[in-house]
Amino acid sequence: MMEERVSRGRSQRQLRVGELVRHALSEFLLRDVVADEALRGVPITVSEVRASRDLRHATAFVLPLGGVNEASVIAALNRHRKFIRGQISGKVALKYMPDIRFEADSTFAQSDHIEALLRSPKVARDLKT
Repeated sequence: MMEERVSRGRSQRQLRVGELVRHALSEFLLRDVVADEALRGVPITVSEVRASRDLRHATAFVLPLGGVNEASVIAALNRHRKFIRGQISGKVALKYMPDIRFEADSTFAQSDHIEALLRSPKVARDLKT
């Protein structure tokens, strides 16, 4: 009989690598170095970087300020991901720099939706009782 593998979440190494890459990405994007019109002058928040188990790949969850032109900003970051990876690899003390892909961060939209639900009269009425 084979034992089932239990998913324990991300390891300490994955979390550490994710945070190192997140800090390096944030600092790099702050400098506005990438020569792309979709990124020029757009403040970008890097909320989280999740590293894969083998630490070879990472997903960066980003959001342009106010969510303006989100799709074009994500597309531009993914177009320039090799350049970005090369630029931040010297800033991160890792043996191997993960390949980074960018995705839109939906947690802010989800929290806004939950707050709107909690402010609705129907939920407010239920909370009073």
